[in-house]
Amino acid sequence: MQASSGFQGRSAGLGLALVSAFAFGGSGVAAKPLIEAGLDPLHVVWLRVAGAAVITLPVAWRHRNLVRERPALLAGFGLFAVAGVQAFYFASISRIPVGVALLVEYLAPALVLGWVRFVQRRPVTRAAAVGVVLAVGGLACVVEVWSGLKFDLLGLLLALGAACCQVGYFVLSDHGGQDGGGQDGRDGGGKHAEPPHPVGVIAYGLIVGAAVLTVVARPWGMDWSLLGGSAGMNGNEVPAWLLLGWIVLLATVLAYVTGVVSVRLLSPQVAGVVACLEAVIATGLAWVLLGEHLSAPQLIGGFVVLTGAFIAQSAAPKPPSGPVASGVGTGAAAGVVEDELSGDRAPH
Repeated sequence: MQASSGFQGRSAGLGLALVSAFAFGGSGVAAKPLIEAGLDPLHVVWLRVAGAAVITLPVAWRHRNLVRERPALLAGFGLFAVAGVQAFYFASISRIPVGVALLVEYLAPALVLGWVRFVQRRPVTRAAAVGVVLAVGGLACVVEVWSGLKFDLLGLLLALGAACCQVGYFVLSDHGGQDGGGQDGRDGGGKHAEPPHPVGVIAYGLIVGAAVLTVVARPWGMDWSLLGGSAGMNGNEVPAWLLLGWIVLLATVLAYVTGVVSVRLLSPQVAGVVACLEAVIATGLAWVLLGEHLSAPQLIGGFVVLTGAFIAQSAAPKPPSGPVASGVGTGAAAGVVEDELSGDRAPH
């Protein structure tokens, strides 16, 4: 009976992980037509984060104790995993193809390992080093370095900024995640501190991110009339409000909730494999819906990037004890980070 229950749980987890990957993978495809219609990338990010924050307010209220117990974690998630990652990613897709931008972000596991090895001076496995080399080599094929960086350099740098924001958040959580307990993860009474609820962290991260982006994006200057019009998607006109609903409800709220639940039912390694499908899904959707075709070398390079990212994340050393959550809109680093957020497994 227990074996049957475990199998059903894993099957449900796999299904939810696939839903999460599809939902996250569609964010750039839905956002790019809005940006090309005239909305500033920062305004699109603000609409996404603020809309999701409003929807998750009841969750934030339910877990309001996190504000007192884990302020550094909430601030780090909001600043880096929400505001930083999404702002850089949406700005990058305004200049380069969606698939390329997302694959550049998949350097995050390699960058995390670089921090572990050269800054923290902790050993990394040979398999992890191989994964890093594969990821970097595959990325060279994606951006076609032999053509003198065929894509917009600023767009590539913005995508790299998104990856760095993920790394910054991972490092912050690794060093400052013990604000709710002692050095060994115990509270003042000697008991193990209760790990923060992942959905609660997501809800407050969205609130913090929305607050930060409100100051940066200044949405009061946005041309709100654009939301009442339509946006072009590979020659077809789609209502702007429909694309916005896609971004907020599917690519943010649904993606996060299903991702968190799925990782509670799966191991980090399995969840990491499924999360890598996000880049494949994003590239495929961009090909079909936006007409962004990638060449054969780029497709091969993308496969190598994903392979390297998976090897790097599955071979990465476990963080000491800090509660870490993975970034928004990307799942490549899911297996590198986060132990306490889900108790003993890493969420998407």
